[in-house]
Amino acid sequence: MKRLTASSFARRLFKSNSDHAHSQRSNESMEKPPVITADSFDSKSPKENRENTGSYDAVNIIHNHDFSEGLHLWRANCCSAFVVPAGSGYHKGITEDVGCSYAVVTDRKECWQGLEQDITSRVSAGCVYTISACVGVSGAFHGSTEVQATLRLVYQNSETSYLFISRKSVTEEGWQILEGSFSLSTMPNQAIFYLEGPSPGSDLLIKSVKITCPSFTDYESSRPTSSCTDDEKIIVNANFDDSLYSWSGRGCKVVCHDSMADANINPTSGKYFASATDRTQSWNGIQQDITGRVKRKQAYEMTAVVRVHGHNVTNADVRGTLWVQAADNLEQYIGIAKAQVTDKDWVQLQGKFLLNDSPSKAVIFLEGPPPGTDILLNSLVVNRAAKPPPPSPPVPENAVYGVNIITNTHLNNGTNGWFPLGDCTMSVKTGSPHTIPPMARDSLGAHERLSGRYIAVTNRTQTWMGPAQVITDKVKLYLTYQISAWVRVGRASGPQNVSVALGVDDEWVNGGQVEVSNDQWREIGGSFRIEKQAAKVMVYVQGPASGVDLMVAGLHIFPVDRRARFNHLKRQTEKIRKRDVILKFSGSDSGCLLGTPVRVRQKQNSFPFGSCICRTNIDNEDFNDFFVKNFNWAVFGNELKWYSTEAQQGNFNYRDADELLNFCYKNNIEVRGHCIFWEVESTVQAWIHSLNKNELMIAVQNRLSGLLTRFKGKFKHYDVNNEMMHGSYHQDRLGKEIWANMFKKAHELDPSAILFVNDYHVEDGCDTRSSPEKYIEHILDLQDQGAPVGGIGIQGHIDSPVGPIVCSALDKLSILGLPIWFTEVDVSSKNEHVRADDLEVMLREAFAHPAVEGVILWGFWELFMSREDAHLINAEGELNEAGKRYLALKQEWLSHAHGHTDDQGQYSFRGYHGSYEVEVVIASKKITKTFVVDKGDDALVISIDI
Repeated sequence: MKRLTASSFARRLFKSNSDHAHSQRSNESMEKPPVITADSFDSKSPKENRENTGSYDAVNIIHNHDFSEGLHLWRANCCSAFVVPAGSGYHKGITEDVGCSYAVVTDRKECWQGLEQDITSRVSAGCVYTISACVGVSGAFHGSTEVQATLRLVYQNSETSYLFISRKSVTEEGWQILEGSFSLSTMPNQAIFYLEGPSPGSDLLIKSVKITCPSFTDYESSRPTSSCTDDEKIIVNANFDDSLYSWSGRGCKVVCHDSMADANINPTSGKYFASATDRTQSWNGIQQDITGRVKRKQAYEMTAVVRVHGHNVTNADVRGTLWVQAADNLEQYIGIAKAQVTDKDWVQLQGKFLLNDSPSKAVIFLEGPPPGTDILLNSLVVNRAAKPPPPSPPVPENAVYGVNIITNTHLNNGTNGWFPLGDCTMSVKTGSPHTIPPMARDSLGAHERLSGRYIAVTNRTQTWMGPAQVITDKVKLYLTYQISAWVRVGRASGPQNVSVALGVDDEWVNGGQVEVSNDQWREIGGSFRIEKQAAKVMVYVQGPASGVDLMVAGLHIFPVDRRARFNHLKRQTEKIRKRDVILKFSGSDSGCLLGTPVRVRQKQNSFPFGSCICRTNIDNEDFNDFFVKNFNWAVFGNELKWYSTEAQQGNFNYRDADELLNFCYKNNIEVRGHCIFWEVESTVQAWIHSLNKNELMIAVQNRLSGLLTRFKGKFKHYDVNNEMMHGSYHQDRLGKEIWANMFKKAHELDPSAILFVNDYHVEDGCDTRSSPEKYIEHILDLQDQGAPVGGIGIQGHIDSPVGPIVCSALDKLSILGLPIWFTEVDVSSKNEHVRADDLEVMLREAFAHPAVEGVILWGFWELFMSREDAHLINAEGELNEAGKRYLALKQEWLSHAHGHTDDQGQYSFRGYHGSYEVEVVIASKKITKTFVVDKGDDALVISIDI
């Protein structure tokens, strides 16, 4: 979906995999973690429980567990209770001397009456808890009676349920140990633990109660009683100075260490670190409850120091995640940060998060490595995110646009200035094109014809071997450079990929790719930008298989003048997005209309400008306000995807999609359906992978009929099968015809919806799999099979866009006569001014091209986009330079006019398509009317009765 630089390629994978990970997690959150045996516990303090081995026993979440403080925090349920002090000699039916305090629950008239304690703040969903209670009975009964442990769970709507834990048959002969375990799949508003059960009239005796989770901490004492101030610590015991106090394991054990692995692993700061061990699932890790310590609509930053440890694992991804539960028990997982972590060194894991709503529960945790790999944590801190100072617009010194920075492009001096990358041979030959490649002609300044000479590279033993130049001193920061060349390959067994690459220190940057066949000169074009000073920048041409000769002619690299291009696009926009309008006034009150003042204001441009939104976004009223005012189309980020609506086979969840649809309809926002299927294998949920061919075919048919029948007529578009140029999961398993059949069936089920193909890297020249030529071939093939393809989706995740390259792709695709939409536009730069320029390039190119019928941004709010440094508004609602540029363009594309009527009572103007309001003043009376300017080549005559 984006330019395949070394770093952005990884981000591309992370986007797909993170979407997929959340689908997997939705499965996992419905399953109980494996049962874990609790460690033994005694009443020592947290520090005293740390042994020389670094282990730490489970912490009892029951307060006043041995009644040493009387009945403090305990409550008798519709009966009476008192505590027998230690050594009092009062044993009431217990024959042995207990030597300690115990509680007596008496005046019991029902078997359910007993002693209870509220443990809401000390339990979390997804953890397994073990109970051990020392109980006895006394009273007039024969034989034995049962004592039972139960949880009373109260939910938001006051619905109450009871969770049975365990029961024990008890006699008057002595104390018995009641044991059991429980786990909560979702968090209630209130969780009450109580002991009950003996027959009415008998007394329940309780000596001690322990509820433990491996290394679980006392949440109640670590939680604030009210929302914290900005200066209070959000993470308690962040450096493990107090062992594992306030930390616990999420489905696993956690252990505190001062060193491990024979003292080869030591804390990088402080005295201790923690490990999450005995991990059986990727989501297992170390966690802390931060409920009540974070506020909605405030940005927070997490910084953790982590590493991994395990057999046969030297590196793994570690993720920081926030689990939140809303008041209605809806769960959400918020990805905060991700880093590649090794077993050699401590690594900093850093990222930001924001809550749109106030959760009833919030837990931060680390996860990610494969099962069996320990996560080590030295420290974890969460603070309010600092606001960076506003950036200055970069002003490159002595920028000369359209001037080539490559030495000896025409090869007048042989190969002077060039060198072979690798052990290959370079020579100069003649017979290449004399004209500059088409995509460069509009951007390049005054230039001479090419010489017809080219570099021939032979004896290539690696794909990366080719001609190279060092251009370090010629590249200026923040300038966008266009790349252009002719390339050709020698005799080969099939088409070969050729690319222009840049080595920027230790990073590889893709400067353009093209597929080349024998005896063909092909144009290659691309772009790049450098935003931090590099010690070395090298450009080289590479790609064909080893043993295949490579030929390169007329390589040009030059900075582009975007302002000059914008002027050209403004003229194009005037031609295709505006229409001549004649307002013809008439009516009984019109009298003599000559010279009547007329004021025309456009209320809304009808061109579709939309954005991706997610369910959690609409909990933020500031987000809603900006979205409704500035967009007229929407697409859902994940809520309609198959892995979201059917994470587990047969269990359907359309709640989020329904809520987003209702929000859009309420605000007159049109909606695209994204997507019915996603062809990339990594995005397919686990249960689908387990199906055989026949079962998969049935699942595909059920997905089509279920989704399109339920939402018939509600989505104007559907992306039928996302990214077919980059994946073939369903086709590989079900045959070539399945793609066309998906389109046919979708059209049959919802004939009103326009059915789109949708893919990435179509517009930037850097991916041969989805070049415009390949995309056209793909669409024609679908149509030949009868697929009713109605629209072309270009995602538009792009780096350093260059107008002529984008326009060239649009020109090629327009020959199909189908509407083109940019469906997922985002641009990325740390500097807001550069980001604004990139966004303007994409919006102007789209708006000025007659084949483009809509633009959807892939989000606009910080922390809710798939790419970093792509937002228009920061996390706390402040508009940045890119956002200001978007609003300025929206304002530019509204037409306003004022003047006077002519002697025929008419007023003429040329305006953008959309809705208008006209105001005229006659005989001191102001009259306001509305009208709409739609598309058309002829002048639109609108009669207005006044």
